[in-house]
Amino acid sequence: MCFGLTLYSCKEPEARRPVTVKTGEFFKKSVDRNKDLLEQEQQLIEELIRDDSLHTYHTSANGYWYFYNTKDSTDAYTPKPDDVVLISYDIRHLNDSIIYSKEEIGEVQFKVDKEDLFPGLRTAVKLLKKGETATFMFPSSLSYGYHGDEVRIGVNVPLKSTVTLLDILEIAKDSPSALVYPELIEGLRDQNSSATPGNQKNENGKDSVM
Repeated sequence: MCFGLTLYSCKEPEARRPVTVKTGEFFKKSVDRNKDLLEQEQQLIEELIRDDSLHTYHTSANGYWYFYNTKDSTDAYTPKPDDVVLISYDIRHLNDSIIYSKEEIGEVQFKVDKEDLFPGLRTAVKLLKKGETATFMFPSSLSYGYHGDEVRIGVNVPLKSTVTLLDILEIAKDSPSALVYPELIEGLRDQNSSATPGNQKNENGKDSVM
């Protein structure tokens, strides 16, 4: 049946040769670029720290720098994974120009290590005790990275943020901290039980009876 057709119509299709992609070389270049960027950002942050004689900076094991604005030397508990906390924070450029003010962001309640916050903030809150405030400087890899936030934060932008741990609302039930700090658990229970409908506050801070 093939005789009336052209020769190539009977020929089986040739197997396509795989396209060679130098994946290893691509990733190596990407890693090198990220490494260079991190070194540049670290150098910039370290220069800012050297020029700041008013604060004592600490280096986090997670790769950022911070100092305490308000420190509590009496409380021992810091948030653990799955605790529910209430925080306020702002987002600034390293030169302190505001990107998002804490008033614009508002108070944020979230479960530690479980919420979709930028990476540096997720770990930074675990360095604070209730009532403490600290200012953090994050490299872009721990901020919004190469995507930015697609609104005001561009690509690969290192950030500064002042964070306050306003309250620890709940300690995870299966957390070892529940055994180490039973008085804190009891205090949270008392706090929650006192927030009855007849003792709530309205927006003006006045009692509102429901």
